[in-house]
Amino acid sequence: MNLANLDLNLLVSLDHLLREQSVTRAAARMGLSQPALSTSLGRLRRHFDDELLTRVGNTYQLTPLAVALQRRTVLALAGVERVFASQAVFDPATSRRTFTVLASDYPMAVLGEHVGRILDATAPQVRLRFEHHNSTIIESAQHSLRDVDGLVLPHGFVTDVPHVDLHSDGWKILVSTTNTRVGEALTMEDLAELPWVFTYHAPSAFTPASRQLEMLGVEPRVQVVAETFLALPWLVTGTDRLALVQGHLADRLARTGEIRVLDCPFDALPITEALWWHPVHDADPEHRWLRSVFVEAGRRVAAQ
Repeated sequence: MNLANLDLNLLVSLDHLLREQSVTRAAARMGLSQPALSTSLGRLRRHFDDELLTRVGNTYQLTPLAVALQRRTVLALAGVERVFASQAVFDPATSRRTFTVLASDYPMAVLGEHVGRILDATAPQVRLRFEHHNSTIIESAQHSLRDVDGLVLPHGFVTDVPHVDLHSDGWKILVSTTNTRVGEALTMEDLAELPWVFTYHAPSAFTPASRQLEMLGVEPRVQVVAETFLALPWLVTGTDRLALVQGHLADRLARTGEIRVLDCPFDALPITEALWWHPVHDADPEHRWLRSVFVEAGRRVAAQ
């Protein structure tokens, strides 16, 4: 495709149209007249040979192609912004750069607060966009990392891309305060007999401690699976369920007042959280700065 023949302003129009699913609202958000944006929509329809927005009653709905284009458009705009926001000398104090980092809600909660404070102090106009990763992204990390600035993930899932270690963490088990089947400490028998809430439960999506349990011969009776750590207290409270959670997050989740945090009755292997990125960012001064922010945030987590 010859990019010289494309009007990249159409990418901005496409993004607003897909977000708003309305020519009127998208035009208002862009500060354009409705006829002007309708002209852009016509050009987009001709380019893609697809209606993109189809009228159903008094509203518009996205076509299947438009749905597929939503994330691609966001990533493409982020890439364009990275190109034109680049500076020969990066000054975080004046930069308006947006960085996108993939992570689960665990590092968002544990590292995120420290990253936010560092940005407040050193780069008040920089924006950090956290997005949830998933098993598809992790399985194709080398490809996925082309479109973002980094991926926060423990060792054991990604290889052959640059990384920097941030901090280590152990494992705790959450138990409801109403769970009378568990005493002051858990036993291996408890782990085998009681029901579980697992965070992630698939061949390429799992917590290392849960995989270790299986290797020790304990087949957990998984009753609920949630791809989020922050939901665990509400899935454990008032039940006999158990849940594995990282140590730095456990005490925060227990602040609901209805959860006990207990030690694992086995020697759970710790995890080392790391920031992973595509090699294209190695020499980028802006990305080097971003890495230093996450390293400092990891140092603060480790010092807690």
